[in-house]
Amino acid sequence: MKEYVIIGNGVAAAACIEGIRRIDSENPITVVSAEKHAVYCRPLISYYLQGKTDPVRMHYRDDDFYARMGCRVLYGRTAVQIHRDRHEVELDDHRFLPFTSLCIATGSSPFVPSFEGLDQVSSQYSFMTLDDAFALEKALLPSARVLIIGAGLIGLKCAEGILHRVGHVTVCDLADRVLSSILDQDCAALVQRHLEESGMEFLLQDSAVSFESNLAHMKSGRTVPFDVLVLAVGVRANTSLMKEAGGGTNRGILVDTRMQTSLADIYAAGDCTEGYDLSSGQKRVLAILPNAVMQGLTAGVNMAGGHMEFDSGIPMNSIGFFGMHIMSAGIYEGEMYEEKTDTSLKRLFIQNDRLKGFILVGREERAGIYTSLIRDRVPLSSLDFENMKKVASTTAFSLEMRRKIFGGVV
Repeated sequence: MKEYVIIGNGVAAAACIEGIRRIDSENPITVVSAEKHAVYCRPLISYYLQGKTDPVRMHYRDDDFYARMGCRVLYGRTAVQIHRDRHEVELDDHRFLPFTSLCIATGSSPFVPSFEGLDQVSSQYSFMTLDDAFALEKALLPSARVLIIGAGLIGLKCAEGILHRVGHVTVCDLADRVLSSILDQDCAALVQRHLEESGMEFLLQDSAVSFESNLAHMKSGRTVPFDVLVLAVGVRANTSLMKEAGGGTNRGILVDTRMQTSLADIYAAGDCTEGYDLSSGQKRVLAILPNAVMQGLTAGVNMAGGHMEFDSGIPMNSIGFFGMHIMSAGIYEGEMYEEKTDTSLKRLFIQNDRLKGFILVGREERAGIYTSLIRDRVPLSSLDFENMKKVASTTAFSLEMRRKIFGGVV
């Protein structure tokens, strides 16, 4: 009898379960879930604070998912060690789970710098989980002054979620622009202006260096008073279990295109991994939901004895702030095509007859078509790319290519 163990209970774990069940409908699956919640859509926690959703609607799968899949879920438990020679996972309650195949889907954790005086701040929060949102919600008084450290995705989504529930929100970051890991200078400036018009205040190229109760001492020398502190500096992949077991890690757990780690019978999926990035040709941590799902599915199929590869992962994002949509994918290298207005910006990056990346800010377009060009490495000379630059449309593909991609009669 096979015994499957999955450490983690996010979307990668859910997809891993589904991958296993594609091949093996009978053997038991045990899920180790540090959170006490069934799998939910983590990007929705800011919308929960806005009142646009609730914990039930945030469920990623239906209520009978685990029962239907024949899974046992150990809620509120964490894995503390992998005994690879014995094929066992040790839990924090000293239980041991035997496994034939194991998937590590432990995600990532907030990175918290060692700020002087941080222990004096009584009202401080992270913003990565549903429990984080529940805890932060209790501090959201109408008069509260909130300081968010970090102008990346997590920090800005948190700011959006709470902006109209508190008195004031200030976001600081050492970078010179918002969303610095995703947007270039011009695109970031457009987004920042929109957020400022919505009511946020930014302190860029500046951040806290120490705290004195509810006062932040900034790098610039200024001081910022606050009532609530949110730490959104960044995240780090949870690699410790693999590292302590002697497996290969870098910024994430190293995996091949089958999601196999360097240790036999041990796979990994999701934000904790470092896998192949098609757009750059290098290994990177691609901590985004679509890649986590595909990695989890791939790991599950292979754990159960099937064969599946995922070699088309690319960095991509689709987000929105107060009605402004932002979509990006790939890398920003090569010749740039641009369309720009006062409220929108479109940039396509072309190199060696391939679309390498794009940024769309404030535009409603079929970005999935551009994403498919990157993933499928479609030669731009094989289609009417001059028209596709302006409007992403399948009509720019040749009839033969449309049949190949979409099938049937086109």
